[in-house]
Amino acid sequence: MSGTLNKVMLIGHLGDDVKIHYFEGGNCIGRFPIATNESYTNKQTGEKVTNTDWHNIVVRNKAAEICEKYLSKGDKVYVEGRLKNRQWQAEDGTTKYTTEVHVQDFTFLSTKSDGSMVQGAQTMNSSAADVTESSQQMQASNTHSDPSDDLPF
Repeated sequence: MSGTLNKVMLIGHLGDDVKIHYFEGGNCIGRFPIATNESYTNKQTGEKVTNTDWHNIVVRNKAAEICEKYLSKGDKVYVEGRLKNRQWQAEDGTTKYTTEVHVQDFTFLSTKSDGSMVQGAQTMNSSAADVTESSQQMQASNTHSDPSDDLPF
């Protein structure tokens, strides 16, 4: 088999608010950093060590607008997507590189607007073209109590 796979799954906290940029024709792109942490105990010193990695997240169109509306710095989010490397020329003529996670699906795990973990978590497929929801609809979808809805099959 000669297939390839480029898939990233991250759970982290936003390091900044979502920044959105609109283009001609109504399309837009949203960007925000998320931090993931790894903790371990140093066996020689007994000291707890935490390493933080930062990831550049990119969402497009309706998904970007939803993220901008509901997410803010400090919120916890699950993102799933693919890695993309990008390069550009800086003003000083040097070549700059970055690695980004281009999101295909995401789930809000907490938002500052509700101050707690979101029950049932708000999940969004970023390729959904006609997603329209108000804050009330989001809250209503998160308060269901049927545990069978959470089964993966």
